[in-house]
Amino acid sequence: SKTMNALAATNRNFKIAAQLLGLDAKLEKSLLIPFREIKVECTIPKDDGTLASFVGFRVQHDNARGPMKGGIRYHPEVDPDEVNALAQLMTWKTAVANIPYGGAKGGIGCNPADLSISELERLTRVFTQRIHDLIGIHTDVPAPDMGTNAQTMAWILDEYSKFHGYSPAVVTGKPVDLGGSLGRDAATGRGVMFATEALLNEHGKSIAGQRFVIQGFGNVGSWAAQLISEMGGKIVAVSDITGAIKNKDGLDIANLLQHVKENRGVKGFSAADAIDPTSILVEDCDVLIPAALGGVINRENANEIKAKYIVEAANHPTDPDADEILKKKGVVILPDIYANSGGVTVSYFEWVQNIQGFMWDEDRVNAELQTYMNRGLKDVKEMCRTHNCDLRMGAFTLGVNRVARATLLRGWEA
Repeated sequence: SKTMNALAATNRNFKIAAQLLGLDAKLEKSLLIPFREIKVECTIPKDDGTLASFVGFRVQHDNARGPMKGGIRYHPEVDPDEVNALAQLMTWKTAVANIPYGGAKGGIGCNPADLSISELERLTRVFTQRIHDLIGIHTDVPAPDMGTNAQTMAWILDEYSKFHGYSPAVVTGKPVDLGGSLGRDAATGRGVMFATEALLNEHGKSIAGQRFVIQGFGNVGSWAAQLISEMGGKIVAVSDITGAIKNKDGLDIANLLQHVKENRGVKGFSAADAIDPTSILVEDCDVLIPAALGGVINRENANEIKAKYIVEAANHPTDPDADEILKKKGVVILPDIYANSGGVTVSYFEWVQNIQGFMWDEDRVNAELQTYMNRGLKDVKEMCRTHNCDLRMGAFTLGVNRVARATLLRGWEA
């Protein structure tokens, strides 16, 4: 299953990184064990007066480098192994991004589509009451994820503040009116654009004039498309849940965004040809950006991929088997753990602004993000040279090394 792939891949990458770094076996084992796993019962009255019970949980993986950070998802199938893997991945991702956080992940096993707004609010507030003494500005800072949004964060903030006084920094991804950061909405997509530009610069190229294919046209894919086309990149094909479209002369992204708004998907866009959605990844292009689901690039299609560069905007889009095939083909893969870290980086900026009680304008947010993404790639490349490895292992060794060093400096045996 895909979740096992994500879990197995994260653990496998960690083990290879630990080996390359020559980590002590005991330390390696200790780094994999979560700091704390929380499970709570959340019972609420439904709108019809009957009671409904849900299980809420939070995995706090590591806090050696700072408070733990990670999303809260509302989803019917919450696999504990997957949540563990995602919490662990956040530990390495925040370390690669060089922001002072560790990893966490959590949520509630529920189907948000089956709950009214007021039921979701009650559920969120009960969940917050159960975990309020286990999260906090300097302990664990949740964020939105699948099935949650800025409104969910507002409810958590309000409920938490009843116990601890007004604390906007306890969650990120808030509405701007409650201390959310400007530029947060576009952050992951903008980070993808900065990462792509930095990578192409390393190879003596830039976004302008390159041909792009983007799989997935949600928040990340649509922002990446918009920003890349503004930089002069030619987006020749995109796909989403509704279908896939292609225009070899480049899609008009402004018109496409309008079409998507009106028709809830890319399907039927007049200034493009419809193509088979399964073929999107093997379309002819220079840069492929998977921004949808995990496990989409696998041994079945890896040989057919024509892109020279793959920028992983999604989490785990590339199967380990595909990694090997693509490496032999000389395809450069910019790993998810670096490429999509723009979101968590701007979450950090939001937290910083809340703690200082001073908000930045959007230009400052974007400039700081570019600085972090550029330095991030330099740091990853440095590890690639040191350990003679590809970008994925460069990123993993960078992240794991930072966490291991912080752990040793703090005295992990005491």
